[in-house]
Amino acid sequence: MPSTTKYKRVLLKLSGESLCGESEHGIKPEALSSIVAEIKKAFDQGVQLGIVVGGGNIWRGEQHRGEAIGRVTADYMGMLATIMNALALQDALEQLGVPTRVQTAVEINKLAESYIRRRSIRHLEKGRVVIFAGGTGNPYFTTDTAAALRAVEIEAEVLLKATKVDGVYSADPKKDKAAQKFETLTFMDSIQKRLKVMDATALTLCMENQLPVVVFDLAVKGNIARAVAGQKVGTLIVTE
Repeated sequence: MPSTTKYKRVLLKLSGESLCGESEHGIKPEALSSIVAEIKKAFDQGVQLGIVVGGGNIWRGEQHRGEAIGRVTADYMGMLATIMNALALQDALEQLGVPTRVQTAVEINKLAESYIRRRSIRHLEKGRVVIFAGGTGNPYFTTDTAAALRAVEIEAEVLLKATKVDGVYSADPKKDKAAQKFETLTFMDSIQKRLKVMDATALTLCMENQLPVVVFDLAVKGNIARAVAGQKVGTLIVTE
């Protein structure tokens, strides 16, 4: 399929919370169906699409582990949650006729392929959406860092971070009416101003590899397709 997008290959970062809709936990079928319909709009434009999904709708280690579960174990449990979300995305996308592969950094051979960079690129070249699960496969790293890492590894041209707000603000716009939205930002400003776009490790990885990041509102219909087409949505974060 010929591409009608600005970018040939992109990495989309979805939060686990986006799959639970208005609920606090789990996967809400209506939310899942809405998201995959938006992903299909982007896919139908001919873009090569990788996806990294979080697991916060199922397990948030920092909040849920208490004193009984150690940090490392809690992080591995979070990786398993991302695999569950990836499998849900895969099934829902394939019901819409979108070919997919799930690759995981935590090996579960009966459910998904192990992450192999060259194989993932080959899948993308063959027109399959690749869903990357299991984070980086290591504790102490967020799924934002996993998204940055996978984006760099597959040589994506942009990282699209889907959020609940329409860009990056100087403060939480829900709490501070004076918060100002940034149309563009540099990675260094994001880090120094502690704007909580992504964690510092993820931002630094993108900055060092000159990988632009677009932060946008997932709830706005058509935003994923607009982002991959190069239209102005949300906030663009660049090296300089």
